[in-house]
Amino acid sequence: MFDFDEELKKLPNSPGVYLMHDAGDTIIYVGKAVNLHNRVRSYFRKIVGRGPQIDKMVQQIARFEYIVTDSELEALVLENNLIKEYSPKYNTMLKDDKTYPYIKVTMGEEYPRILFSREMKKDRSKYFGPYTSAAAVKDTIDLMNKLYQLKTCNRRLPRDIGLERPCLNYHIKQCMAPCQGYVSKEEYRGRVEQALDFLNGNYKPLLKELEEKMGQASENLEFEDAIRYRDLYNSVRSVAQKQKITDSGGEDKDILALAKDETDAVVQVFFVRDGKLIGREHFYMTHVEGYDTAQILLDFVKQFYAGTPYIPRELMLQEEIADVEILEKWLTGRKGGRVYIRVPKKGAKEKLVELAAQNAHLVLSQDKERIKREEGRTIGAVREIAALLELEHISRMEAFDISNISGFANVGSMVVFERGKAKRSDYRKFRIQSVSGPDDYACMKEVLTRRFIHGMEEKEELNRKEINHAFGSFTKFPDLLLMDGGKGQVNIALQVLEELHLDIPVCGMVKDDNHRTRGLYYQNVEIPIDTHSEGFKLITRIQDEAHRFAIEYHRSLRSKAQVKSVLDEIPGVGPARRKALMRHFGSIQEVREATVEQLCEVQEIPEHIGRQIYEFFRADPDSPDQGEEKGN
Repeated sequence: MFDFDEELKKLPNSPGVYLMHDAGDTIIYVGKAVNLHNRVRSYFRKIVGRGPQIDKMVQQIARFEYIVTDSELEALVLENNLIKEYSPKYNTMLKDDKTYPYIKVTMGEEYPRILFSREMKKDRSKYFGPYTSAAAVKDTIDLMNKLYQLKTCNRRLPRDIGLERPCLNYHIKQCMAPCQGYVSKEEYRGRVEQALDFLNGNYKPLLKELEEKMGQASENLEFEDAIRYRDLYNSVRSVAQKQKITDSGGEDKDILALAKDETDAVVQVFFVRDGKLIGREHFYMTHVEGYDTAQILLDFVKQFYAGTPYIPRELMLQEEIADVEILEKWLTGRKGGRVYIRVPKKGAKEKLVELAAQNAHLVLSQDKERIKREEGRTIGAVREIAALLELEHISRMEAFDISNISGFANVGSMVVFERGKAKRSDYRKFRIQSVSGPDDYACMKEVLTRRFIHGMEEKEELNRKEINHAFGSFTKFPDLLLMDGGKGQVNIALQVLEELHLDIPVCGMVKDDNHRTRGLYYQNVEIPIDTHSEGFKLITRIQDEAHRFAIEYHRSLRSKAQVKSVLDEIPGVGPARRKALMRHFGSIQEVREATVEQLCEVQEIPEHIGRQIYEFFRADPDSPDQGEEKGN
């Protein structure tokens, strides 16, 4: 039993981070403190006016722990990491996990490229942005390639010069083919410098050059070139605003304001780069009940700027927040240059903050109903299912299905839904190993046994290595197991769980004569379900998804088997030659119709093998038509 009085006495007068646990040992709150002794003890005093949210959290604390740090700055960093790791129930959380695109120029390479990037690494590359539109970044990169004809491939130059033929980009005049030595390193670097100049916003010289080339081509009656220069000229002019390299000085700032009601908050961020507003984004904050604007802004700044790769020189906020000095010190360390947090009181800057606040209010009001509808389809639907089955809590649901054709290529699928949404990263496919023939029950038993044994073994490995986070999707067991069928499938699942000493609720999705879900089979009773309810719609989506996933896997195996079975019957054709034939011709039908000479054009096919392939198909005119099967 945790002795609060005794543990409170042990708290040190040092900076650090504290973690509050509930009766289930789940971390429900993470906080930092300049003085752990004073801060943690304050939760357990009878203080009036600290808010119902905190009072509710304190009532659930079963124990606490703490980590001492050398400074408040270290405590801030550790707090951020722990909040991200555990997503505590009572911490205000940044809901969105957005990454912003950059234009990356790989200056560390001898022949630099212009690339799309979602992260800014500490390498020798130069980065431009961040942009709020991935489409705008891709359009800009496409324009750069047309203008400066730089390489886009991964060939290692100068090592690979002359090893392969030039690619299509060279022939359509979007690459100068340095891979062939058609351009000197000095000329190529000159083009790179021009591209950097353009990305820094100095596009007037380029416009003048394109205009001159367009006029000259027109005078020489070279109309195709004239049209190309005209299109490039128009593309350059259509670039809406100039961009600036992220590691140089200038007027870079983010403007932050929020709108909130009793349950939701939206933070609006305006991105100002080089004195120009280049974009905006809004972010939802959850668990905001009982928190004021300043506290939500503080939590947003800590969480958002812990993850974004680019930090501007200045943050302009709607209200004063706590810990400004330590936040500025932390942000300065992350940026590698001085960062200021300010609250403008008058002038144009104040009007920008007001505009951001107005946009936040607009987003909150417009999205309120949409959010409620979405939650009804997901979280609300899960609650309906939990209530129907009289289960206290459901978050993770796993559904399984078996697919085969007359026992051929038995496969199983596992789909996962968390909080009513598909979690595709946890989907898994099973190729049945112990069952031959159409026995769905035996197949399902194998799939479930393999799934849970794998999970138990992974958990044991985690405990042995004293790792605190799962490294595989199998380690997390479901709150509800959904079987694609009624009593028979449910009993198979219950048998597997009993053999493995696992206690997980199992529910069958019962179908009518028209193969439509009509109810749920749970604890030996078929429970009718309202077909117009969100819970029913979610069950149907899960069932359809499990079926789709199994069918797609079965189809892929069947396709591979069909391609293999035809070609591998031909003497002298093994995996390498089969692959070469499919790569060259694209389909079995094309191989069937090829002449001996065409077959021998494939590098791996000598003349005698080509003749054997030709004669094989002529000798067996009634062999199955594989014309729709495509090679990989």
